[in-house]
Amino acid sequence: MALALYRKYRPATFAEVVGQEHVTEPLRAALTAGRINHAYLFSGPRGCGKTSSARIMARSLNCVEGPTPDPCGKCDSCRALAPEGPGSIDVTELDAASHGGVDDARELRDRAFYAPAESRYRVFIIDEAHMVTTQGFNALLKIVEEPPEHLIFIFATTEPDKVLPTIRSRTHHYPFRLIPPSAMRDLLERNVAAEGIHVDPAVYPLVIRAGGGSARDTQSVLDQLLAGAGPDGVTYDRAISLLGVTDSALINDMIDGLAADDSAAVFGTVERLVEAGHEPRRFASDLLDRLRDLVLLRSVPDAAARNLVSAPADELDRMTSQAERAGLATLTRYAEIVHNGLLEMRGATAPRLLLELLCARMLLPSASEGEEAVLQRLERLERRVTVSGGGSLPQADGQVAGAERTFQRPSQRPPVPAEQPRTAQPVRDQPADAGRAPAQAGDEVAERAQPAAPARPAPQPAPEAPVRRPTEPAAPPEPEPEPEPAAPGGIDAAAIRRVWPDLLSAIRKTSRSTEAMMINATVQSVEGSTVVLAHSAEPLARRLSEPRNADFIAGALHEVLGGTWQVRCVHGGGGGGTPRRDAPRPNPTPPQREAPQQPQRTFQRPTASTPPPASPAPPPPTRPQPPSTPPADDIPLPPEPDDEESLMADTGGPVPELTAPARSGDAEEQARQLLAEHLGAQPID
Repeated sequence: MALALYRKYRPATFAEVVGQEHVTEPLRAALTAGRINHAYLFSGPRGCGKTSSARIMARSLNCVEGPTPDPCGKCDSCRALAPEGPGSIDVTELDAASHGGVDDARELRDRAFYAPAESRYRVFIIDEAHMVTTQGFNALLKIVEEPPEHLIFIFATTEPDKVLPTIRSRTHHYPFRLIPPSAMRDLLERNVAAEGIHVDPAVYPLVIRAGGGSARDTQSVLDQLLAGAGPDGVTYDRAISLLGVTDSALINDMIDGLAADDSAAVFGTVERLVEAGHEPRRFASDLLDRLRDLVLLRSVPDAAARNLVSAPADELDRMTSQAERAGLATLTRYAEIVHNGLLEMRGATAPRLLLELLCARMLLPSASEGEEAVLQRLERLERRVTVSGGGSLPQADGQVAGAERTFQRPSQRPPVPAEQPRTAQPVRDQPADAGRAPAQAGDEVAERAQPAAPARPAPQPAPEAPVRRPTEPAAPPEPEPEPEPAAPGGIDAAAIRRVWPDLLSAIRKTSRSTEAMMINATVQSVEGSTVVLAHSAEPLARRLSEPRNADFIAGALHEVLGGTWQVRCVHGGGGGGTPRRDAPRPNPTPPQREAPQQPQRTFQRPTASTPPPASPAPPPPTRPQPPSTPPADDIPLPPEPDDEESLMADTGGPVPELTAPARSGDAEEQARQLLAEHLGAQPID
């Protein structure tokens, strides 16, 4: 009967142990220094060398030249403890799965006090130590804590957490690990060379993957292939048929069909898979392994050189091409779908149906609203643009989409200056002053209503415009509709309307008066980086266009939306808040007045009835006495924002008169019209 490979090539020294240098080197140093502990705990996955290392430890301790890290292999103890040796009477190996009870522990405790027969130490190797019961560990606790000088315990287990903590705390714990693929391949190639059988290089990755990092499992798989080798040795096709691994041709066809969005190729591969007798769940598992390799090749170009991906040279070239055709986000989404499908296939009665549903889900990213599906659709667009000749896709914000893009939030994008639309300037209302004929006023209004762009034909000026009173709002001329240019980051008027409450809150931090004027304003349009507001009251529209208020609004826009903005306000449109009440109109003023510089006027609160002065010179400010009964048609005049502090500070008598500073021209008329239209105030001549 042939000896199994994992027994025939079992390591005899610490130097022959593969892939466990983090354990063998400290043990060799301890043996060299003579620092021997009374109890050891070797833990790790199955088949990684725990029991073999325990035997090597006992061999190194009882060697004639020992304790030594390199046993001589010639003395009686070394020959007895060799991999194929008969064993030593002083080294006892127990299987705790069948000897883990309290009676077995008591018997072991009684035998432990006897001195070794012919060796230096008496060694107890307890395999599968986690199977020892709690009572058994308690029976061994005293002797493990204070053993005789000649006694050494070595516990080997795959589940160190199940070992009693009081026992584990009295041992030196050495955790073993799974063997990496590179070290495993070296081990397999040495064994195959010793056996003298040819093995196809493409077979090694299949064997290593089937072994899962365990040296014993991997050597058992290789032993099976060597036993069934033909005259040509172990070929790739023979290994696939014996191991039940999916043919790489089927996996390549599936990956190529997914990358090309070819549904016929994908579902045709599933049909060939079933006809060949392969298990759908095993195919899904192998497909997931291939997707993992493609993700690594896409992320790390030299993954093969770093041994992150193990495959034959021709297969690596094809996998590299597949990784380049499919984007990283696409491969990641495929891997997640296949992984979740493997969980659903456990115990499924129709695994082929589930596999076909997985393929349909991978072929249709638009059916999902997840982040992975969106990234896959973007990669498809970029791939189509690249294949069509390296063109570009226009985006909403004027940028160009190339092979790589940087996606930013609208608030993080810098403003893009756009051409200002050629719209007619709104008419600024002027009162009918003295010395100006109605025809002249009409000519001026029509002249201002002409478009500002000289390239376009100017409309014919109106022959005459009616003279309106100061309280009558002027209807602006309707400009020709033109398409609005894109705003910075693709922000339009509707986007600003959606954040209008946040914008008012940001303005409130800097100026409450600006916030009050903005309540009834609306967003008319966004022209590049300029926000055009509309207000139903022309005086407030002019005030919002002033640099001070415009800067406050632009700062609030920067705080809420980001970017750099400019603000201007025009008269027109409905207010965004509640409708405005019509203010009572004052008495009609004389049709004509003197147009030159008007004398300084003193505006008084309507509650004080003061007779007009006899002379045209402005009287000095006086403190009027409050009347007993105010007129019914008077409306209290609110203080200006600049005078609120002085009014609040003055508490020693009646409120003084508000003396407006002398204004000239348009500024004075704006103030008078504002007071007349919204507050019903009348000038005192």
